Amino acid sequence: MSMQLQEKQPHHPNPLDMVEEIVLANQWHFERAHDDELVVEMNGAWCNYRLYFHWQRDISALQFTCQFDMKVQDPRVQSTYELVGLINNRLWFGHFDLCAEEKTPLFRYTSLYRGSHGPALEQLEDMVEIAITESERFYPAFQYVIWGGKNPEEAMTAAMLDPVGRA
Repeated sequence: MSMQLQEKQPHHPNPLDMVEEIVLANQWHFERAHDDELVVEMNGAWCNYRLYFHWQRDISALQFTCQFDMKVQDPRVQSTYELVGLINNRLWFGHFDLCAEEKTPLFRYTSLYRGSHGPALEQLEDMVEIAITESERFYPAFQYVIWGGKNPEEAMTAAMLDPVGRA
């Protein structure tokens, strides 16, 4: 099926310019190879994260990933995929995946902006905050499966326990 455009699409401002403002405000290290790509390095509570932003002008889409500084060894790949499925059942926004080439867990989200004037700064802030929050929330589950040898169900149970009281 082929879709026909009835009107000329308006020019969308590059949302990576706004993402760069967020990055600078947080004093994160970043590199912008060209106008449509931005790579950010940041420290999380559990590990370092690499944030990738890719603006696809032709379809007015912003693809975003938050990649963990963690490698999955071959014997743990299948269990990690099972864990990803369990985690994704709990998410409302974005999803986790396993980068096939590097065998690293990552959070991924793509936003479409066709027919709009592009994202608001607050939307981009929310996108980054949600990705980091969910990555921090589920990092222990990935650790339990990848390094602890736990099965995915055990890892989810352990990771979802909320501490009560004070030390």
